[in-house]
Amino acid sequence: MNLKKKLFINGEWIESEEYYELRSPYTSEKIADIPLANTTEVNNAVETANAVQKTWKKSSKYERSVILEKLSDLYQKNIDEAAQIISLESSKPLKDAYKEIERTVQTFKFAAEEAKRIDGETISIDAAPGGEGRRGYTIFEPIGVIGAITPFNFPINLVAHKVGPAIAGGNTIVLKPANQTPLSSFYLAKLLKEAGLPDGVLNVVSGDGSSTGNAIVEHKNVDLITFTGSPTVGEVIKQNSGLKKVILELGSNSAVIIDKDVEISQKLIDRCITGAFSSNGQVCISLQRIYIHATKYEEFLERFVQSAGDLKLGNPMDIETDISALISQKELSSKLKLIKESVCEGIKIASGNEIVDGKILKPTIVLQPNQSSKILQEEVFAPVVSVITFDDISNAINLVNDSKYGLQAGIYTNDVRVANHAIEILDVGGVLINDIPTFRLDHMPYGGVKDSGTGREGIKYAIKEMSEMKLVIWNNN
Repeated sequence: MNLKKKLFINGEWIESEEYYELRSPYTSEKIADIPLANTTEVNNAVETANAVQKTWKKSSKYERSVILEKLSDLYQKNIDEAAQIISLESSKPLKDAYKEIERTVQTFKFAAEEAKRIDGETISIDAAPGGEGRRGYTIFEPIGVIGAITPFNFPINLVAHKVGPAIAGGNTIVLKPANQTPLSSFYLAKLLKEAGLPDGVLNVVSGDGSSTGNAIVEHKNVDLITFTGSPTVGEVIKQNSGLKKVILELGSNSAVIIDKDVEISQKLIDRCITGAFSSNGQVCISLQRIYIHATKYEEFLERFVQSAGDLKLGNPMDIETDISALISQKELSSKLKLIKESVCEGIKIASGNEIVDGKILKPTIVLQPNQSSKILQEEVFAPVVSVITFDDISNAINLVNDSKYGLQAGIYTNDVRVANHAIEILDVGGVLINDIPTFRLDHMPYGGVKDSGTGREGIKYAIKEMSEMKLVIWNNN
């Protein structure tokens, strides 16, 4: 594969003035030439979206629903091609890429369903003195032009979580995909055109975050920015966005607690393996910290290390592969540096910390790092997990909270009082009882607190974020 791609603006494929080479993270071979959208090209995309918005916002909920349902069906029909694109550009194992497309089918299906259910509520205006003889209600209107900036780790489903609710709510979109994974977004544009989306509702402009992305963020005719990525970039976006509404889904170092009354079953081990190592560990809610009661530590560690060793490393396009290359050599080098720093602190490595084929980080299990260690406090975003013991459950909960992040956390316990205490005390956006924090379904509310971001995704919740509430009052006096 060696293609020259084009920007997608107003339903047409447009040549850019400048291009960059997209290479496979696994083979380093050139995949395609990708357009590097400049400020003029971004402006064209935004002005197109702004002009089309004036008519698109009047489209019926039924029309939007039909388009999204067709899109969902097209992804199901083209699942092989869509999954192979993900695996090729991101080095995500093909088995995980198929799972991502299966979720994308559901995400757009949920968007099609929720497009029909954007309802306000009746307000009892006469519940207050002076409200007699008046009736009130709310309606939701599209906010306008959505600027969507997406990450590499889920090249289409995290895009779907922005594009799906935007279309369902009657908004137009200017999408900037991650530098390494633009092909999935171009493929989405192709399928949406086939599904009957009017020209200009979706526009795709690839390029650098500092130039292309910032041009979207600062544009006066962009009404809302939705971004998934690092806290550092999220902070810059918030500073540069002016009075625009901003939805940020940022970093995490998600943790699970395993209490003393929990059986160390193979099902538990398998869930922790999935949480820590699926999609090469490059997941926002990847299981990075395991706090386990001291009485269960030895049994858990022995079986966990063994299961991690059974994972197959290799070519992401091989359906049997479990772990492949990280997104770039730069990322690999930074993870190796982080692990090396931990070793210098005296921390032991139970397994991993090896490079396979010059590009794959073997699943790495770190033992008993100090709570202040970077490997616990920073987002690792790699197949690396730390295992730490505790004696008191309250202390374990406090350790989970001892983080600048707060996306999701899990706790395994058979004591309902412990579970309820965790629900009350854990300072996160989502608490999973008897499961890992890496669990996500595409219709549930999803987002965090602290440096993990602001706002909520999940189709119904994102539609409300991307809408303006309008109050209507009838005076019948």
